[in-house]
Amino acid sequence: MNAVISPSRRRLLKLTGAAGLAALSPGLATGLASPVWAAASAAGTGPRHGLSVFGELKYAPDFKHFDYVNPEAPKGGKFIFQAPSWAYNQNARTFNSFNSFILKGDAPPRMELCYDTLMVRAWDEPDAMYGLLAETVEISEDGNTYTFDLRPEARFHDGSKLTAEDVAFSLMLLKADGHPQISQNIQELKDAEVLEEYRVALHFSGKQTRQLPLVVAGLPILSKRYYTAYDFKQSTLTAPLSSGPYKVGDYAVGRYVEYNRVADYWGKDLPVVVGQRNFDILRIDFYRDYQVGFEAFKKGEVTYREEFSSKIWATEYNFPAVEDQRVIRDEFPDGRPSGAQGWFINTRLEKFKDPRVRRALSYAFDFEWSNKNLFYDLYQRTQSFFENSDMKAEGAPPPDELALLEPYRDQLPESVFETAYVQPVSDGSGFDRSLLREASKLLSEAGYKRDGSALIGPDGNQLKIEFLNNSQAFERITNPFIKNLGRLGIDASFRLVDPAQYQSRLNDYDFDVCSRRYSLSPTLSETIRTSWGSKAAATPGTYNIAGISDPVIDALMDKALGAETRQQMVVAARALDRVLRSGHYWVPQWNKPIHTVAIWDMFGFPAEPPRYAFPIEDLWWIDQEKAEKLGKAG
Repeated sequence: MNAVISPSRRRLLKLTGAAGLAALSPGLATGLASPVWAAASAAGTGPRHGLSVFGELKYAPDFKHFDYVNPEAPKGGKFIFQAPSWAYNQNARTFNSFNSFILKGDAPPRMELCYDTLMVRAWDEPDAMYGLLAETVEISEDGNTYTFDLRPEARFHDGSKLTAEDVAFSLMLLKADGHPQISQNIQELKDAEVLEEYRVALHFSGKQTRQLPLVVAGLPILSKRYYTAYDFKQSTLTAPLSSGPYKVGDYAVGRYVEYNRVADYWGKDLPVVVGQRNFDILRIDFYRDYQVGFEAFKKGEVTYREEFSSKIWATEYNFPAVEDQRVIRDEFPDGRPSGAQGWFINTRLEKFKDPRVRRALSYAFDFEWSNKNLFYDLYQRTQSFFENSDMKAEGAPPPDELALLEPYRDQLPESVFETAYVQPVSDGSGFDRSLLREASKLLSEAGYKRDGSALIGPDGNQLKIEFLNNSQAFERITNPFIKNLGRLGIDASFRLVDPAQYQSRLNDYDFDVCSRRYSLSPTLSETIRTSWGSKAAATPGTYNIAGISDPVIDALMDKALGAETRQQMVVAARALDRVLRSGHYWVPQWNKPIHTVAIWDMFGFPAEPPRYAFPIEDLWWIDQEKAEKLGKAG
């Protein structure tokens, strides 16, 4: 099982080929070689070991471990990295709190590893979940009550029992006071009822989507005793009591945090845990400057790096440790929807209310020039909010999509019913006059006029745009865009702020334009409401940073989330994609269907990663022999 880590184009082609299959059913999406376990979301069918939105499970009740893990993976060692992803109030560049589940403060990424959930995802299925704290779950005949039987062996890190009281308390607390990305998504959870010491019933309103019970089953379970004594709504640098496979160890605020593996973790032998959480210490280092982080990796102070800079990937991996193969580079397929990465335009501001103004901005970004001159042709242009998935709209809408769109024809631009909007393609010169003329025409139609070198709006003022960012590395990418906006008479500028201020301003929607990336799951869930929903647009701290507020988009999200089959969900998502793209809420950036990774050659990992996630810190392990050769053992 201890795979040799080296660039493997054969592996990449094999896995990306599999990832290209349309996810029309869990069986097709995962290439199942054995019968699926059906009716995993059907009501009134007795206790079951797992749940799935559309009813099928890959793993039988007596499964021993997930297929994508190495059950014999050795435990030990330290994994040092910069976090490539984060959630809720987590910040990849600094931290000042260990409360990760509220809006206040900046928590370090991976705090969730300190907590347990009722169920956990299987990353080789689109949405299936299997019991962790919960041994079984039953669904009432009407589908509105989910009753979980808990494992009585579950313990918090202080040895105290984790019971139904903790589950009920946690879920209602998160609904009332949790981060908006949690609380806004679980409003149709009406009550959590303690039936017995290890039995809890979750009552839903009847208006919930098929996805919501799974969302709730994946939320962290807190200690009722701890949060009866301490205020959940406050940020804190005292690590809260938790029950998960890791707990907070050594740390220095804003510099690093270590998570120590809990050797006697109560769930270590469960099928959903076997072969995972192999490192004794997970250490996350924080660097406000991207280049400084790379220099730390070169020195071996960081041992794993997912590279997001095309310039560094193409030109700077030529240091001695690469040349003598102590450091190696590799590419891993990314089978997930690549999501939305772009410059998001704050439509709450009056100057961005007109979609013609927003569309005009996209004509000033020359992706073709940028990809060649800045990105070394490593990227492809993002067009869709559902890029790299079968939910992306293509061409003209077919009859099944039209059936969803037609009732709203009088509320939609005619372009929705034509070919799905595609970003303009430049001549690659960096100064495509024809595209800038189109931009000027749109701005003129929106009431803007040139006065010398300035573009004057209907309010009599020059149009000014500030691009907010927390990374100096993004300035070289944004400046050519700003230069073209200047040619249109727009006073555009780049504003660099520190990580905490950046997150605070995004939470309060205090910006003109900002750069952000949001990923989606292969089965849509309530989280899309916090990305594009009208309610989220007015709620601080949600993913809806563009301020999208459109009743048609709200209605199409209801259709997608209310779908009874995966194919119905896909059709609704494509219709939704058309409407979102026609709104010009962003200037899409770029994507690549791979993870570009550099590592100090001291790790082992399973031969084939799961399609729907890339949880390195969960699945990899230390190869002791390799680590000793590098002087990094122990």
